Amino acid sequence: MNIAKIMIPKVCTVFLHENDTVRQGLEVMKRHGYTAIPVLDGNERYIGCITEGDFLHHILTVGTVNLKEHEKYRIGGLIRRDFCPPLDIQADLRRVTDALLRQNFVPIVDDRNTLCGIVTRRSLLLYYSESVTFVQDFER
Repeated sequence: MNIAKIMIPKVCTVFLHENDTVRQGLEVMKRHGYTAIPVLDGNERYIGCITEGDFLHHILTVGTVNLKEHEKYRIGGLIRRDFCPPLDIQADLRRVTDALLRQNFVPIVDDRNTLCGIVTRRSLLLYYSESVTFVQDFER
């Protein structure tokens, strides 16, 4: 299976860079309503995800909700690099499905670890739904 059929391309996703400020990250997360966002390095390589919980932990540690104060801190200092592991662009459907049973989305990377896009539970379910409909129509 070609993972590109179900992947949401990078240009259609939301992501942060490790040098973005915590304030920028908070504003992006609030604007889009996501619970986790991929984080890239300066060369667009995937390095991990940042979650609502990571931001909450940071806010509690710093001790303020004043957004101006959070301009002093960078996203790279908050992320957990082992959270939301990526799959390579050649991953098969079984590996994608298995990963999506454990996380809300799966980052997809190329052989240089550059983010290509993400696969969400919704995009996978739509793919399965369309596949079942095609088979049912074919059998009639």
